[in-house]
Amino acid sequence: MQHLIDTIEQQLSRSGGESRRLFHGRGHCYPGLEHLVIDWFPPVAVIRLYADVDAAWLDRLCGSLQELAAIEALVVQERGRGREARQRIVFGEVPERLPAVELGLRYWVRPLQNQNSGLFLDMREGRRWVRDNARDARVLNLFAYSCAFSVAAVAGGARSVVNLDMSRGALAQGRENHRLNEQQTADVRFLAHDLMKSWGKLRKLGPYDLILIDPPSFQPGSFVADRDYLKVLRRLPELAAPGCRILACHNDPMHDTVFVRDLVAEACPEFRLQQLLPNPDDFPERDAGRGLKVMLFEREA
Repeated sequence: MQHLIDTIEQQLSRSGGESRRLFHGRGHCYPGLEHLVIDWFPPVAVIRLYADVDAAWLDRLCGSLQELAAIEALVVQERGRGREARQRIVFGEVPERLPAVELGLRYWVRPLQNQNSGLFLDMREGRRWVRDNARDARVLNLFAYSCAFSVAAVAGGARSVVNLDMSRGALAQGRENHRLNEQQTADVRFLAHDLMKSWGKLRKLGPYDLILIDPPSFQPGSFVADRDYLKVLRRLPELAAPGCRILACHNDPMHDTVFVRDLVAEACPEFRLQQLLPNPDDFPERDAGRGLKVMLFEREA
């Protein structure tokens, strides 16, 4: 238990008041704790459990976290496929939503929401790259969710952004994220469409200098990587401007980097792999290829 608490305290000290993962057991770097994740949305910590744990052990963990001055509230969530999703507030007051800060930008999150709280913390380096490289770019953000990439792109000086997601609710939160950062959205579009039926619309709004692809890992009825990732990639050449860059993301532990690289080689042979972005240091992985993959491709002139 003490090693676990030491790791959490170390991550708290590195956070600088911003959102962060305090403990990442799912990276298999902490034997016996693969089922445990703890996220930090100051001042709220969220324990996520992907397997049953001993009640006395969990009580000791919660008690240790309550002793840390920075943590004013704690939520415990039980998650995982095939398990009943449950949650409880252990101590403190937890608002329905609160603004999470990342790299100086703010995003609304819902710490009491069992799935998809509003900001995927492991994509921090991807958003950093977009902010640093979006100046004057026409950006297409596929699977936009709450438009965090869009906020980063506008902060980086993007000329325009097109966000596409099937969920109107997620896009509404995306608009609120832009407002939270006092960003103008005259050149930002929010399209609540089925991607597979929207190619004509996207073509009319293009071409694009930067295309962001961050699909769900596995979402039957919406996106299954083995079946659908290739379908998306095959349509990108008709949307891409000369010299266009693609940031292709994938977070299925069953696939390594070769999966995405080979799909791009098959569907978009004129695009070349330029860089594999590093994952945040608060997401240690024993096998890096099984964690989040964020791969940068560029279209040859």
